Amino acid sequence: MSKAHVIGLGKSGVAAARLLKQGGWEVEIGDSGTSSALLTQKQELAREQITVKLGYSLDLESSDLPELIVVSPGVPWDIPLLVKAREMGIQTIGEMELAWRNLKSIPWVGITGTNGKTTTTSLIAAIFQAAGFYAPACGNIGYAACEVALDYGEHKLADRKLANNTHNTKTQTKYSLDWLVVEMSSYQIESSSTIAPKIGVWTTFTPDHLNRHKTLENYYNIKASLLKNSQSQIFNGDDPHLRKLGLVHWQNAYWTSIKGKEELVRNKGFYITDGWVYQVTENGDEPILEVSSLKMVGEHNLQNLLLAVGTARLAGIENNVIAHAVKEFPGVPHRLEHICNWQGIKFINDSKATNYDAAEVGLVSVKSPLILIAGGEAKEGDDNAWLAKIKAKAAAVLLIGNAAPQFAQRLQEIAYTNYEIVETMENAVPRSAKLAQELQAKAVLLSPACASFDRYRNFEERGNHFRKLCLTWQENS
Repeated sequence: MSKAHVIGLGKSGVAAARLLKQGGWEVEIGDSGTSSALLTQKQELAREQITVKLGYSLDLESSDLPELIVVSPGVPWDIPLLVKAREMGIQTIGEMELAWRNLKSIPWVGITGTNGKTTTTSLIAAIFQAAGFYAPACGNIGYAACEVALDYGEHKLADRKLANNTHNTKTQTKYSLDWLVVEMSSYQIESSSTIAPKIGVWTTFTPDHLNRHKTLENYYNIKASLLKNSQSQIFNGDDPHLRKLGLVHWQNAYWTSIKGKEELVRNKGFYITDGWVYQVTENGDEPILEVSSLKMVGEHNLQNLLLAVGTARLAGIENNVIAHAVKEFPGVPHRLEHICNWQGIKFINDSKATNYDAAEVGLVSVKSPLILIAGGEAKEGDDNAWLAKIKAKAAAVLLIGNAAPQFAQRLQEIAYTNYEIVETMENAVPRSAKLAQELQAKAVLLSPACASFDRYRNFEERGNHFRKLCLTWQENS
């Protein structure tokens, strides 16, 4: 029996291990952690005959080496262990690549970009599902691609067993997977070189994850590799960096613009004018839906809308289905999510804004004056536009997490003085409510401009904590 080693006991790693086990591999998972939660998971997986080694790093000097190493997205691709494994000829892939090998017979939509991925992925999946497709959203969006592959494999096994059972007279409906709508981070693309979506979507491109990818060029090339492998490509033509490169490198792609029928979309693409989304066609430009159908606010969401509509049209979905799905789409949790009203003040959860550009978009999209809650685990990047927007729109800023001292210094440098270091979310929510009353602010906005790992497992946990605190405040005040 062939042996596989999975690095990382997170959701993606566990799904990968189970998928490998289903495929007949002898599987072990290694994780450097030793928490009680991991111990519980170890015991659960042992019942499935999957070995878990906690507080462990793979030993490449061992005589019992795996034939395959599968890496969870959070594990850097260039750590010495993985570099050495590849040099030794051990097949080393990411969890997403493993899912692709099991699901490449299904058409994929691959969505990448610095910001806008989750909203665009969710809207595409909603439109596809409204058209009657079984098209789960997965990947970097909460449902690991290997989980989809695992479900698909289990249903195929069940169908085969049923077909071989001549005594079973019941009718069995076969499991049908029509499309996969996959949000893909640069981490996942980097370790998944053969993924070739039927449709590739690139939302935005700004500096992010440079602590891992080192240079902007490396970051760009990783994302570009997904689009190069895609049969059809759709780009956000309003993104300055993508636009600059588009006329040179992506001449056959579909482009989008919320600014009308510009040069990039003149021959092939989707645009907004006079309150309508249009598609450029050989027989004249075709109106698809009214922009007012979309409930989400902000220009960035119009860009996301165009990318989703373009994807749906390339998949052959009818205009009336698209319009209905867009009208019913409620938005995405943790991205400018309205939580509650208290004393006429809106509380808005934008925990998904994990970098300066996303947080700037959050500030632009919410009416001022507002109280901003920001901070967490700081990232590299240019914060100047974000700081300028704070100065223009924020009546006060409350700083939390490890980044609080750094952010306080940056605010001082731009002569913004109405900030407080409150350290935790528990302190930030009641203080923001009181400040909003005192300063007659219209909203309290959690838009951290930071990763969440200093206090939370992920941005979802951070956003859920904010939501809980806001609703408790509303109820008790």
